Amino acid sequence: MATEKVKALVLRTTDWSETSRIATLFSRERGKLRGLAKGGRRLKSSFDNGLDLLTLCDMVLIRKTTGGLDLLTEAVVVRRFPRLHRELSALYAGYYVAELLADWTEELDPHPALFDEALEALEDLGDGSVGQRVLRFETRLLAELGYAPVIDWCSSCEGPLSAQALAFCAEAGGVLCPRCQAGPGERRRLSTEALGGMRALASEKWREPLADRVRAELRGVMGGIITHIRGKPPKLLPYLGG
Repeated sequence: MATEKVKALVLRTTDWSETSRIATLFSRERGKLRGLAKGGRRLKSSFDNGLDLLTLCDMVLIRKTTGGLDLLTEAVVVRRFPRLHRELSALYAGYYVAELLADWTEELDPHPALFDEALEALEDLGDGSVGQRVLRFETRLLAELGYAPVIDWCSSCEGPLSAQALAFCAEAGGVLCPRCQAGPGERRRLSTEALGGMRALASEKWREPLADRVRAELRGVMGGIITHIRGKPPKLLPYLGG
């Protein structure tokens, strides 16, 4: 068994015994990790509130070579995100980010770009742009994990998209042209402004403000994509604001 030190974000904790808990973590170098923190529920321990949700910590763990949980021995807080606690919608959005990372990533499968994006999102939340910031994170999550929707051509016939009568179908994997909108799967009307918003969110222009109605339209589209891929809606999805 080898001792290892990683910088990780606390995504989820579960009580294991009267004194211990299991923590789900997300690190830049190792991806998702799950470890047992013995004594982690005690008021005074080597973790010292280092297992609070949405806290970035320097973790010391003992890696198990035969499977099972790693053993967490220390957690030192590196960074907190206090703005999340100033606005309820920001806090829910932060929990939503953690839920997606915990449920969508695999153990020991690192995604450095996604780790950086998550920290940036948690830092940005609470500045009044919660809805758009979450949409950007979801866009990056889908792209990083190989689920990015097709938005530059018809996802069915691969033909060009007209400027009118567009639809989005999560089952088809993206935007549909008028000729391909008949068929199985839920079709959602998509405005040209919303399509432009999806393209902006996937680019460096994502911080350009979206109109309220466009943001609301994209909230429905993105929620539909994520629900379709996972087979069920995320628990925090209903609590997201616009």
